[in-house]
Amino acid sequence: LLFQPDKIRNMCILAHVDHGKTTLSDYLIASNGYVHPKLAGKQRFLDWREEEQKRGITMKSSSIALLHVPKGDEGKPRD
Repeated sequence: LLFQPDKIRNMCILAHVDHGKTTLSDYLIASNGYVHPKLAGKQRFLDWREEEQKRGITMKSSSIALLHVPKGDEGKPRD
């Protein structure tokens, strides 16, 4: 991924408390195959700290690299 800069997209998710930031993150992570799609929204993949897991809230920011594959005209990924 680091050697394919054309497939890198930087983004930030900002929203008010309880507006689905963690759920959106889980769905994006599931779309890349890191977790099963049925666990998206429940896994809280980026909340890895013990206190975050215990309280069910995100306390610190996290980052992750995901692959972006643009689709061609026929809906198939480009080479």
